[in-house]
Amino acid sequence: MSGSIFNASTIPVLEQVLNFSQSRHNLLAGNIANLDTPGYKVRDLNLNQFQSKLREAIEEKNKPNEPLSPGLIATRDSDPMRSVKESIPGILFHDESNVGIEQQVMEMTKNQIMHNMAISLMEQQMRLLQTAISERV
Repeated sequence: MSGSIFNASTIPVLEQVLNFSQSRHNLLAGNIANLDTPGYKVRDLNLNQFQSKLREAIEEKNKPNEPLSPGLIATRDSDPMRSVKESIPGILFHDESNVGIEQQVMEMTKNQIMHNMAISLMEQQMRLLQTAISERV
């Protein structure tokens, strides 16, 4: 029941953005910590692939879920957002360029901005749900 309330909002999408930004933050922090380690290769998550997967999942989620016949209840076989979550480890890549600390800090800052934006939007969604549940304006 509570899952259907959240699925009607943008909360599942924001959850995937938070999962991605948290995973990417850990990799970028590891890159900075190991910058002087001999033989270490910079790792990162591909933002473009994540955005593509998220876009596909949103389109799948927004497709009409009509029953096959008039007497049947419409149900989806799977949660489209689950495929986004499962794809995050698969979009890891090793950057062979071994860029400097400035580049890593810049990427970490951009990632932090994306994380903070998702948190702010999720807080706003929760306040709207709380207002609707309490029936106060």
